[in-house]
Order: sequence, then structure tokens, then C-alpha cells
Amino acid sequence: MKPKYPIYIISKGRAKNCLTARELKKMNVKFYLVIEPQEYEDYKNVAKNILVLPFKNLGKGSIPARNWVWEHSISIKAKRHWILDDNIEGFHRLNRNKKPNVTSRAIFRYAEDFIDRYKNVAIAGFNYYNFCKATDKIPPYNLNTRIYSCILIKNDLSHRWRGRYNEDTDLSIRVLKDGWCTILFNAFLIGKVTTQRMKGGNTDNVYTDNDDRMKFAESLQKQHPDIVEVVWKFNRWHHKVNYKPFKNNFLLTKQ
Repeated sequence: MKPKYPIYIISKGRAKNCLTARELKKMNVKFYLVIEPQEYEDYKNVAKNILVLPFKNLGKGSIPARNWVWEHSISIKAKRHWILDDNIEGFHRLNRNKKPNVTSRAIFRYAEDFIDRYKNVAIAGFNYYNFCKATDKIPPYNLNTRIYSCILIKNDLSHRWRGRYNEDTDLSIRVLKDGWCTILFNAFLIGKVTTQRMKGGNTDNVYTDNDDRMKFAESLQKQHPDIVEVVWKFNRWHHKVNYKPFKNNFLLTKQ
């Protein structure tokens, strides 16, 4: 089964190591590769379906490109769209505490069919491989939490991407505050290279300040001071989000 919603990869400065494109091609998944115009020659052989953005080097990270993708998906009459980071090095299926590699595109369709049973899922996505330990008891999905890096978004939401840092978490929180649900799949996982370990992307555009990420954590706290605090752990600053206020955002099945 092939995905029914369009899949987009936004990439910059990674024509030689656009890992997500490599993996999706292995899985025979159709996708759009979204790039800036000055990099077309570098990327022209990376994917069949290339979308060239109408701007370049804005210095605002991926936000303008993400919002452009959102509008493009609406223009082609899609009800939802996938947006994937370009540094995903593998897809996995968590089952019976094992996490084998996935080579079938059906995992996208399974996720789509599941959330389409409900009328109030705003955002869904796949969890990180490293966040699901094989030694733990893990449910097939987590309800009402942050979704990032491999994201399926409902197109008719009133929100759009904003800010410069933590945009995935911010969007998740805003839809939860509106009463929507989010679903983070553990049954399907992504193996993702840490952003700052790869050149290109936000590594060169956003994560350039040597400030122990204090600025990144504080930006989310300023956006959502009611549920976000800044904490020190693992030798650097992090944001800590309290998702308990959304425990009563229940899934509503379609009639």
C-alpha cells in the first residue's frame, strides 16, 4: 500500500547526504524534495520530484519553507501532508521489543489509516528509535505529546509554523491547547542523525550560538510560560513541557 497523503522533505546543504531521500527511494515511496533555487544543480539528481522554493537564504531556519510546503499541499487538494527532516537514516517497526528495519512504504499508510479513524487528530508522527528502549514496556502510541521530525499534519488547522527554535514542539502545544489530539507512534520509529552532527540544514542556519542551548529552551518558555520550564540536565539547558493539562483531550471516532 502506498501513502495517500503527500510527503515532503525540506533539505538544504545536504545534496550529498540527504539521508531521508535515500531511505524513501529504497522503500519505493514517492516524495517531494523541497530546496532553495541556488542549490538546484546540486540536488537535481537526488530526487525525481523537486520543488524549488521562491526564496533563498532568509536566515530564518526551515519555518518559511515549512509554511510554503503547507500551502503547496493545500493547493493540490490534500487533506493532510507529511513533512520529514532530511537526516532520517532509517525507518523501523517496534514489535515484541524488537526494532527491525522497515523496507515497506506501507508504514505510512498504516499510520494514515489509523488516525483517519478519528475526527480530532491534528498532528501525528513516528517516534525516535532511541526513545523506545527494547527493554521497556512501550505502548503502540502516545497520546497528546510533541511530534517532530516525521510529521503528518491536518491541513485545515488555523495555525502555521512560527518562531525560530523548537517549532515542532510549539505547534504541537498550540493544537493541544485548542483541544485537538496528537498521536506519537511507537509502533513505527525513525532513526535520525542528531541535527548538530551533520553539516547543512539548521546546523548552519539556526544552531550556531555557543550558549548551551539556553536561548532555545527559553524561547519555548516565553511562548508557553504556563506549561514550560527551563531545566539543566545532561550538561546543558533544556525545555521541560508539562503535558498533563491535555490528558482530557480524548480521541473522537468518526461516525
